[in-house]
Amino acid sequence: MTFEELDRLSSKELHDRAFRHAERHLNVKFFWDLLQLLPVAEAAEGNVAQAEGDILHPRHEVLDAVRQDPALMDAMRPVYIDYLQKHPDA
Repeated sequence: MTFEELDRLSSKELHDRAFRHAERHLNVKFFWDLLQLLPVAEAAEGNVAQAEGDILHPRHEVLDAVRQDPALMDAMRPVYIDYLQKHPDA
């Protein structure tokens, strides 16, 4: 799919497609990258306290990575679009 086609999808659809593909292909790097980006995404959404907590308590990051918070999914849109463009079979 092109960037424009992907950009028209909802954040939830992008999230679901990227997660399904990464799970199906056991793409640990995708999930590791998400864990590293979550504090930044949370801070960008104005949730600085949550971002700081994730840095201090990494287990919170894992929980954040799998929960489907709409604001967090919106913040991660560029990551999902980039991943899906690199994996056209997703």
